[in-house]
Amino acid sequence: YAFSNDGFLIEERLSYPVYEHKVNNTLGFSIYSLTSGGSFFGSEDPRLTRVEDEDKIYMTYTACDNGLRIGLTSISVFDFLNKKWNWKKPYLISPPGEVHKNWVIFPEKINGKYAILHSLSPEILIVYRDALDFKENEYIQSYYNPNFKKSNGWDNWIRGAGAPPLKTKLGWLLFYHAMTNGEFHKYKVGAMILDYKNPEKVLCKLNYPVLEPQEEYENNGFKPGVVYVTGAVVKDDTLLVYYGAADSYINVAYAPLDKFLEAFIGGEQITLKSKKLKTKK
Repeated sequence: YAFSNDGFLIEERLSYPVYEHKVNNTLGFSIYSLTSGGSFFGSEDPRLTRVEDEDKIYMTYTACDNGLRIGLTSISVFDFLNKKWNWKKPYLISPPGEVHKNWVIFPEKINGKYAILHSLSPEILIVYRDALDFKENEYIQSYYNPNFKKSNGWDNWIRGAGAPPLKTKLGWLLFYHAMTNGEFHKYKVGAMILDYKNPEKVLCKLNYPVLEPQEEYENNGFKPGVVYVTGAVVKDDTLLVYYGAADSYINVAYAPLDKFLEAFIGGEQITLKSKKLKTKK
């Protein structure tokens, strides 16, 4: 857990983890995540969402537990703000023995139902539910084709969603990760706008990446060339996008929100400026 007033300067960073995904298997290693993570048990890639004004914050994350799976837990807003880490018992909402990552929850109900986006390739897949409680052995049946590659555009190989969608005047703003033919060693970040009531429909999409590994700290580390978005907010009319760089640093990328949205409707091309977060001394 880290806290920032302005979105750039870290005022406080706790010295202990605030969440741990516990597993019964004690081998400490998983073959499933060799090509997609750290290969050890635990939790990665947390994405937090508050749905409307509920007194609850939901968190989806990658759980290395009998496969590379999606975990779902929650915490009350009061406990979160007061750093009382009383997380609910997690559900594993993707089937065992399968590899799934990058599932995000919409911050508003769609047509009266909770919406979980669980795949972008080869098409957008969203499941709608009356509640985010799951029964034992109840899973979302998702489909992701790791071999599907587009022949045109920069995003030939779409990997998955980034941060939970942001509601804007144009529609749902969704960041996503993709790779370009000939540059499979690099993760890049794209942006698209989804329809408010039918988010399987893409209204518009930028034909270039808004963030790609260019800085030294993005190309040197545990996984060089990887920029990986898990959070985005709007603060004082500025779009702030939080991402991991090379699996070694935490960064923020930013742009004026209005100018960023104008790029979708014929405005000037824009990309996100990035820098590493600083800790207050």
